[in-house]
Amino acid sequence: MRSKRFEALEKRPVNKDGFIGEWVDEGLVAMESINDPKSSLKIEDGKIVELDGKKREKFDMIDRFIADYAINLENAEEAMKFSSLEIARKIVDIHVSRDEVLDITTGITPAKMTEVVAHMNVVEMMMAVQKMRARKTPSNQCHVTNLRDNPVLIAADAAEAAIRGFDEQETTIGIVRYAPFNAISIFVGAQVGRGGILTQCSVEEATELELGMKGFTSYAETVSVYGTEQVFTDGDDTPWSKAFLASAYASRGLKMRFTSGTGSEALMGNAEGKSMLYLETRCIYITRGSGVQGLQNGSVSCIGMPGSLPGGIRAVLAENLIAMLMDLECASANDQTFSHSDIRRTARTLLQMLPGTDFIFSGYSAVPNCDNMFAGSNFDAEDFDDYNILQRDLKVDGGLRPISESEAIKVRNKAARVIQGLFKELGLPEITDEEVEAATYAHESKDMPERDVVEDLKAAEELIKGDITGIDLVKGLSKSGFDDVAKSVLGMLKQRISGDYLQTSAILNKDFKIVSAINDKNDYMGPGSGYRLSDERWEEIKNIPNAINPESID
Repeated sequence: MRSKRFEALEKRPVNKDGFIGEWVDEGLVAMESINDPKSSLKIEDGKIVELDGKKREKFDMIDRFIADYAINLENAEEAMKFSSLEIARKIVDIHVSRDEVLDITTGITPAKMTEVVAHMNVVEMMMAVQKMRARKTPSNQCHVTNLRDNPVLIAADAAEAAIRGFDEQETTIGIVRYAPFNAISIFVGAQVGRGGILTQCSVEEATELELGMKGFTSYAETVSVYGTEQVFTDGDDTPWSKAFLASAYASRGLKMRFTSGTGSEALMGNAEGKSMLYLETRCIYITRGSGVQGLQNGSVSCIGMPGSLPGGIRAVLAENLIAMLMDLECASANDQTFSHSDIRRTARTLLQMLPGTDFIFSGYSAVPNCDNMFAGSNFDAEDFDDYNILQRDLKVDGGLRPISESEAIKVRNKAARVIQGLFKELGLPEITDEEVEAATYAHESKDMPERDVVEDLKAAEELIKGDITGIDLVKGLSKSGFDDVAKSVLGMLKQRISGDYLQTSAILNKDFKIVSAINDKNDYMGPGSGYRLSDERWEEIKNIPNAINPESID
């Protein structure tokens, strides 16, 4: 006979998840593999000649890049004298400033860094994240996509996401040739919601750069780096080629960050028996050595790998923290669902939401997951109310705000009308009044009329090959009667010239003022310091639409 309790437990959502024991030889260990190197550093004539037990003549290309570009040699020898436990305690100690910690952590080796975070439990890591994130004010990023690559729906969803509080928005495509339509739709739609929203279109790197050069996007983050040489070269890449690509973006005024995450090397079959966290630490060092201002990490699309292992979600938090310890902006993932369990999904997110990161999600799905072309986020549009109430319950700033139904309808309708007028002025396929009406009230792409895919793809291809740029968007918006949106789009293009939003952790507020690690530097040193909810922000968070107003009670 079976235990009825165990039969009931078997039916719980969490038991639909996949789990596996540690398998060191295949790299299926989250942290502290027996194959991870022991930390060491030797410098001769201003050059690193030994790194983590390996002599320079034995360096692979990643070792060489890290040794030559990623470690602060001025502080390295002194920093390496501290024990890993001493460094871990300094990171958590509220009497030791972030700057003091960075003087040490930017001078230690990858193996030393993993030894440091291994001394911390998740509560201590969260304390460290609260102090070590670059920008004082936490923020959030979202995904805006749909199965049909419908430009009207993308514009409406982007506008709603903007008023919900997302400071960055990312789209991608189901059909590659739709990329310019999606890029323009999210760019313009977001500016309808609030001027100053940064947007991107995630596609293969050449097209992504071309979209940016045309002025259709304002940042990029899907430039991946890896922790073993074999995985890196499988993509015909090297750390130097990635650094060159990063400079191409920066030279055009485009904000950008790299992407990496625990588990990618094991997933691609070349983990060299090393732990996921050690290999991810090498990726973080490559990012710093490339001069890139930030990193999207937290396992990202590989989350199923660490999520199946003991301590795997702890390792994900550890990699976020290491990015901060290298003085990088951190967009801390939470952007791919990994569990059937709502409890696990929430627990994984709280590790970043409670202490706050530069971007708590690098892709909260602002659409239902059935329309999410990034394979579905840890939270989606159907979780908005839960997320807002979590902020309210815990008095924590998760970057979002509750909105009313009337606010959503109004901004969605305007965004749909704006993109309708722009398409008309640019000579793109017609957007009908029926589509505008549908996008105003839609929840998902099934609620939209079908478009002529052949005509759309033909126009999109001509758009990417033609001479239309961001300036033409401004002209088209103005001619169609939407001067306010034209002004916001022009404001984003001006940012490309000034380059101010290339600063670490830069976002733009509603007045197009930069908020970054330069002018909003994290100064947390215990209670009463660092980021605190303003009275205005707290009023915004706590006044959810479905709360009973005592003044309305007779």
